[in-house]
Amino acid sequence: MLQELKELYKYRELIVNLVIRDLKVRYKNSAIGFLWSLANPIIQAATITVIFKFVLEIKIPNYSAYLFCAYLVWGFFYYSVLDACDSVLLHGGLVKKTYFPREVMPISVCISNLIHFCLAMVVFFLYVILYLRAPVLVTWLMLPVLIFIQFLYHLGLAFFMSCANVFYEDVKYMAMAFLNLVFYAMPVIYPIEKVYYSKFVPGPYKELVYYLYMLNPLSYLITAYRKTLLEPMNVKDFPDFALNYGFLGLALVVSLFFCIAGYAFFNSRKWQFVEKL
Repeated sequence: MLQELKELYKYRELIVNLVIRDLKVRYKNSAIGFLWSLANPIIQAATITVIFKFVLEIKIPNYSAYLFCAYLVWGFFYYSVLDACDSVLLHGGLVKKTYFPREVMPISVCISNLIHFCLAMVVFFLYVILYLRAPVLVTWLMLPVLIFIQFLYHLGLAFFMSCANVFYEDVKYMAMAFLNLVFYAMPVIYPIEKVYYSKFVPGPYKELVYYLYMLNPLSYLITAYRKTLLEPMNVKDFPDFALNYGFLGLALVVSLFFCIAGYAFFNSRKWQFVEKL
């Protein structure tokens, strides 16, 4: 694996060029550019806020900010995985004609989505500071750590998905259907405390269910973004948990494992791509 990493470093300019190409192609002939990537989460967050706040009358202060934050994190994950599925297939002609480390393709996709996410976070901070008049928190310094952990997780999944989709093109469609279901299992439209205090989980099993829920790095990363970027929700039905650095460390370990395992899996099969494309 070290040999592959050394070779990958030699082709770092190719990664940069692929990222620039992706950014240009994605919003070619678009008047507002990257802002289109914010349209979907903003509309969804606004719609759900209206339903929960005014129709269901859920009294959570600044609920729109909690939704907006979670949707941006989820969107970063969602598009990184789906874009990675096609990353090798879209460069099939290049793969057949030129030698280069094949892993640059899923890596460039993840970096491209990372750039979009960082730009989206700038908009989020402007929304929080200028519209909500929320204070600047010292915990915002944790943001690079959270982004790094999430990027590792995405990268690992990207290696798996991009490779598998070369051999079985149904992988992308299965991923789309699966992610639409997983969305409701993630603490996007509800706080993570709701999982622990759910009425459907018997008392003796609450902690077990909660800890199993935390095994998915994305579950706690969504919550960690909220807890570091926004003030506590202070919901009456259940107390607000503090940021748990143990779970955050677990997310780092699991994400690192996925990244290494995905890279090894990709490298073990990347030279068979020409036969399948």
